[in-house]
Amino acid sequence: MTIPEDLLDEIRADAAERGLSAYVTEALRCKRDRDRLAELVDWLQEEHGPVTEDEHAAALAELDELDAEHERRRTTGKRNAGEAA
Repeated sequence: MTIPEDLLDEIRADAAERGLSAYVTEALRCKRDRDRLAELVDWLQEEHGPVTEDEHAAALAELDELDAEHERRRTTGKRNAGEAA
């Protein structure tokens, strides 16, 4: 396997604490999960037809809400961890 050197340097910097192997393993799992999700979406569209614009907009809005909640928990967790120290 060959990885461009500039990309590898960035990944090594991002993965410093947990290590390159753990970073790559997580990335491969994410890719596999996305591929499986794409297969599910294709199957659902074959079974039930394409997603409407309204359904798409509603799904994106829900994802935005989830992202905001994850960010809130992440920043609250960091703040709480700092207070415990």
